[in-house]
Amino acid sequence: MKATDVLVQCLENEGVDFIFGIVGNETLDLADSLSRSEQIQYITVRHEQGAAFMADVYGRLSGKTGVCLATLGPGATNLLTGIASATLDHSPVVAITGQAELSRQHKHSHQYIEVIKLMEPITKWAIQVKEASTIPEIIRKAFRISKLEKPGAVAIELPEDLAISTIPPVKLPVTAEPISIPNNETILSAITIIQQSTKPFILVGNGVIRSHALLEFQTFIEALQAPVAHSFTAKGILPKEHSQNLFTFGFMEKDEVLPGIQEADLLIVIGLDSNERLPKAWNRKKTPILHIDSQPAEIDEFYPTQLELVGNIKETLKCFQAYDLPLKEWQPSGNLKMHIEQAYNITWNHTIHASLSPTIENILHVIQMAATDETIIISDVGAHKISVARTLQPKKPNRLIISNGLASIGISLPGAIGAKLACPNHPVICLTGDGGFITNAAELETAKRLGLSFIVIVLNDAVFKIEEDTMDKKFGDSYGVRFQNPDFVEFANSFGINGLRVRKLDEFFKALSTALQSADGITLIEVPLSS
Repeated sequence: MKATDVLVQCLENEGVDFIFGIVGNETLDLADSLSRSEQIQYITVRHEQGAAFMADVYGRLSGKTGVCLATLGPGATNLLTGIASATLDHSPVVAITGQAELSRQHKHSHQYIEVIKLMEPITKWAIQVKEASTIPEIIRKAFRISKLEKPGAVAIELPEDLAISTIPPVKLPVTAEPISIPNNETILSAITIIQQSTKPFILVGNGVIRSHALLEFQTFIEALQAPVAHSFTAKGILPKEHSQNLFTFGFMEKDEVLPGIQEADLLIVIGLDSNERLPKAWNRKKTPILHIDSQPAEIDEFYPTQLELVGNIKETLKCFQAYDLPLKEWQPSGNLKMHIEQAYNITWNHTIHASLSPTIENILHVIQMAATDETIIISDVGAHKISVARTLQPKKPNRLIISNGLASIGISLPGAIGAKLACPNHPVICLTGDGGFITNAAELETAKRLGLSFIVIVLNDAVFKIEEDTMDKKFGDSYGVRFQNPDFVEFANSFGINGLRVRKLDEFFKALSTALQSADGITLIEVPLSS
């Protein structure tokens, strides 16, 4: 069989349903092979960065590995931002790129650059196929590595001449990822450490969601009764009303939960990805750490690990259920939970009417009122992302997607496409600033062509607001942060998409509620904000 036919069979064997990408001369044979697949839908996108973002969010939500495709040179380099984002946010992604034939890779050649060298620092594994017969092994290893904790991106490069080779068809069995847990002695040592503490504080990250350990985590904290704070990507693990929920930590400014963390004499850190926020920002007192994660702790002056429980988080937390955990019920002083609720505008008692202005916080409360438990919200990066992390309280985990590892602008619109394909029966809202929207706005055509239904909310203030505010504080003035926008309503209409502009909060509520109820096609709602 032709090598690309075997490659497609291997992708089918891995359960791949979608591939996002743009073809080029060096990937034409792969495209030809994909055209005959009855399982895989190839989705042509408008920019390779969008393809990588789609694969990223699809991988986060589907439980499968997202796959993206690009040709050599500029096609491959356009993938880099989305690939790096997937790795830092621990989304399972496999990127396949074409490459020049082997006979011209030793010299300067048209569109040839060493893509694998570019991919190595931003992936878990990057490999060029040097012998076509190794394709089945490489595909199996790539998908396995992409999903092993902690998940991330893998890059595979296929030279053009090898793509047309003839090789025997081989499909390797797909086996479950290995599961390891700490031994009983280590669990007992952890319980002793907790017993000796007076005020333990729990910090939880996305690893609990990735390992499907929600029930085990809730059982653990119900027994312990210690306060809990979430990283940005772990929101929704606890309901807003839970007495131990002290909401979110990891902000650069006004991190209101820090006094509670500093009051603790033990930090129990579960499934936290350090690239969300380094310990120096939240453990300035160097409080001892009980580390529970799939991987060993990063060595850090501000992460003084007293004990490490390394293994599958779900199974590790389940081990505690065989023992009586000591009750460590306490609340940080100063009624911290109520203070955070007020500071972050978490509680909202307003009635929606025309006199209320559409501030970001008010918009978030309206979204929360209108959304169901299953609504997926994809937040882009920008000034609104901080408000989302503080104010919005999803009712379930993995219903709020925030790019926080690489924190790359432009993820929300392609991410909404990936989310809708992963969860076709769930409402999806893309929440973006004007800067983030324009970055990948062409993917509106992709979504329209696929017949998808979701909502795009564009917050329009014609400025990079975080940068403006930061420069104002640092220099007393700002520079290079303002721009002009097109008419977003006309822009949406030009794609055959329903575009609306609302200036009052009650208008926004009506437009959003109508769009959520109809679930028919794409609706873009522009909300002008004063800057």
